[in-house]
Amino acid sequence: MTDYDVSEDIEAVVEDTELPRRLKDEVYSTIEDRGAELSQADDLAKAVEKQYLDTRVDPLDPVGTVSAQSIGEPGTQMTMNTFHYAGVAEIDVTQGLPRLIELVDARKTPDTPMMTVHLEDEYAVDREKAHEVVWQIEATKILALGDISTNVADMIVSIDLNEDTLDERMIAPDQVADIIEDELGVGTTQQGTVIEFGPQEPSYRDLLQLVEQLRDIVFKGIEDISRVVIRKEQLEEREEFVLYTEGSAFGDVIDIEGVDASRTTSNNIHEIHKNLGIEAARESIINETMDTLEEQGLDDVNVRHLMLVADIMTNEGTIESIGRHGISGNKNSVLARAAFEVTVNHLLDAAIHGEVDDLNGVTENVIVGKPIKLGTGDVNLRMGSLSGEAEPEPSD
Repeated sequence: MTDYDVSEDIEAVVEDTELPRRLKDEVYSTIEDRGAELSQADDLAKAVEKQYLDTRVDPLDPVGTVSAQSIGEPGTQMTMNTFHYAGVAEIDVTQGLPRLIELVDARKTPDTPMMTVHLEDEYAVDREKAHEVVWQIEATKILALGDISTNVADMIVSIDLNEDTLDERMIAPDQVADIIEDELGVGTTQQGTVIEFGPQEPSYRDLLQLVEQLRDIVFKGIEDISRVVIRKEQLEEREEFVLYTEGSAFGDVIDIEGVDASRTTSNNIHEIHKNLGIEAARESIINETMDTLEEQGLDDVNVRHLMLVADIMTNEGTIESIGRHGISGNKNSVLARAAFEVTVNHLLDAAIHGEVDDLNGVTENVIVGKPIKLGTGDVNLRMGSLSGEAEPEPSD
């Protein structure tokens, strides 16, 4: 029995259709909202069923070719503008065609990694609480905390810490001193907000090396995230503070208190895969590709084509690129691999290993001039007599 308040006759009409459960539930919901009678419910169910059957892909349709065309044609209209991100001018993010190529190539790290970090509970609505999360994420280096000076005569590096910055980022001077000792292996002296240290043996070169190493130490936050921008945005239910990061460290960020792991995203699909699994990575590929197209005003590409690309990239349980080092280079057909790139190498390797091409795909059949095994090309007909008995096979 359905959860919706409809009569048994209406339920029988809807259940008799070939619709999937999700569409049947939508039909029930519409019938209930409109208070439809049996005849109206019957018309509605049949109309939805007809449209559903009409939009299904016919058996042996070349869905891959259609998807390639559907995505490739709008790709020719995309800009080459690499650094632009609508809404957050301070963060540079690769968009347009370079981003689309980056996704289908399954690059290990994007040119401009970034994260959109959503917050939960009071962290999402209280600016002070949101800033606590910011300082947990953004890498805090010494130049953000104070000024560095060197005394060559006494071979001393001196750091004059800024009290306001220390209070804002919730770091104590003795913590800074301890981290310097641990990272550089030197002894420090601390008086108030001034910290001093130097090389073990008087050496100008060692003094400069200590200063360089000091600049690279991360005193708080995540090393891979250089900057965080905080913005107040109107989301579905309320206004919330949302964080945009320059750099990505998805696994570290979702463990931080106050971060809503269920809504936080990264534009690095490999980080999503590592932390959340292949299904999440597939979803990320679809969303990132769709967002990239919509950013360019090309939102009329059917999401099912993008889903097909994501499926073929992830169906082995890992993320494979669409290229000679991934899907195209791993095809079973020798001729299909040779037609894509490095033709001679593929043919030579196939000849050495005695590979056989079964001519199942499109490319290899085009090459040898045979009908493609798609659509009507995959149907075999035999002549039969009027009596219904098959004619004998002709002899050689």
